[in-house]
Amino acid sequence: MDIFPALADVLADPMLLGAILLAAVVGMVVGATPGLTAAAAIAMLLPVTYYMDPLFALAFLYVIGKSGRYGGSIAAILFNTPGTAASAATQLDGYPLARQGKAGKAMKTATVSSVIGDFMGDTLLIVGVGWIAALALKLGPPETFAIYFAAFVVIGSVIGKSVVKGLASAGLGVLVATVGLDPISGVERYTFGSFDLSNGIGLVPLMIGVFVLGEVFAQMETRHRAVETVRPQDHGRDGDTLTWAEYKPCLPHALRGGLIGAGIGVLPGLGSAIAAFISYGEGKRRARNPEQWGHGALEGVAAPESANNAVSGPSMAPLLTLGIPGSTIGAILLGVFLIHGIQVGPTLFLTSKELVYRLFACGLLGIVAYGLIGYFGAAQVAKLILRVPPRVLYPLIFLTSFVAAYSARGSLFDVLVMVVSGFAGWIMRKVDFNVAAFVISFVLAKGAEETFRQALLMSDHGLLIFIERPIAAAFLGLGVVAMGLRVRTLVRDRRAGSAGHA
Repeated sequence: MDIFPALADVLADPMLLGAILLAAVVGMVVGATPGLTAAAAIAMLLPVTYYMDPLFALAFLYVIGKSGRYGGSIAAILFNTPGTAASAATQLDGYPLARQGKAGKAMKTATVSSVIGDFMGDTLLIVGVGWIAALALKLGPPETFAIYFAAFVVIGSVIGKSVVKGLASAGLGVLVATVGLDPISGVERYTFGSFDLSNGIGLVPLMIGVFVLGEVFAQMETRHRAVETVRPQDHGRDGDTLTWAEYKPCLPHALRGGLIGAGIGVLPGLGSAIAAFISYGEGKRRARNPEQWGHGALEGVAAPESANNAVSGPSMAPLLTLGIPGSTIGAILLGVFLIHGIQVGPTLFLTSKELVYRLFACGLLGIVAYGLIGYFGAAQVAKLILRVPPRVLYPLIFLTSFVAAYSARGSLFDVLVMVVSGFAGWIMRKVDFNVAAFVISFVLAKGAEETFRQALLMSDHGLLIFIERPIAAAFLGLGVVAMGLRVRTLVRDRRAGSAGHA
């Protein structure tokens, strides 16, 4: 298997190992800081990757994403504030455990379970990604566009609470992506006579604005709300240790959560939050002590944390093989590939196979790094975060965002794009539009347009080519079915909620 030589190469590079270790620390701190997300940190660091070797850049941001997912559990357990959306499930039992003086136990359970789930997910990625890429090589433009269409529909309808708002968010991302010159005819689109807009909207300033500035504005709006905190030193020595007898009942939940998360991670748009809550619900259904779940059960921490992190690896499969990011972090990593002139898709395994497997090796070592740091140092990370007041942290992030946006291309127009995107991201959060669907659709739009036009050029019957080709028709049908199932689920939940309220 190609992964073992890749591991040896990475282990022989001290600089790369240092980057992995630094990324593990950065991701954990960002994930554990209430109000910050790994996606925001990666977006802010994206301009730095212009000056890095491609493997260094990808490994650094990839490990930050992995570690950031885990770091969210620290905020959920100690601060009663999920560091990530997926950590909301961990909060259900993690914070009650912290209130009982068992914060250390809860954090160690989260660490071990996260490592188990992440390893399971990465194993599935390494074993299956080559097969998926070989299959993708056989797809033509009609099939590829049908996959893009299915991704748009699934991402727009599944992410978020509203199908309409999710699809509208995806449509808005496509609309913004069309600004600039037509890729075939060269005609200007939506530029309003502006020379700067003729080059299109830059990916880096848009992501920094939506993810970073938008989040800062949202946090400024809620700065008056007090956050209830359990300090790490509030629990005694017994609350710090985790014995095998205590973790043994958690192991089946962690393994099941890893399988659930790995399976969901392959599907674009579903994401770690859905995996975490499905795993939590399934774990509670199968638990010997379901009445304790929600009141401080270690198993209630293990199940969602394993599923949450198991999503990380498999979510890279559609990105690497089809060029379709399955998450916001995947969308940003796609930007890194494009920055370094690396074409993502099935041919990636023909042109840059060594790079891909070294990236996988860096991911495995990143899991080990955040696992060791988290198991022995999560309390210290929490204490560090508590020492930095929000009135210092968020203005610093605000200023860093301006520097990052300007440094990408040395353009003041990019700074303007970032500011406008920041306000747009803030407003989207307020009206429950989906930021993730917007950004992923923005990234996908260019590839979708190119394959759509190529398919029409191949066709003698116009749009019928998408129905005449069986694989293309199957993916189009998959997108429609996924949206229909999502609508049915929302209607059923709404009726159940109305009945319960009555």
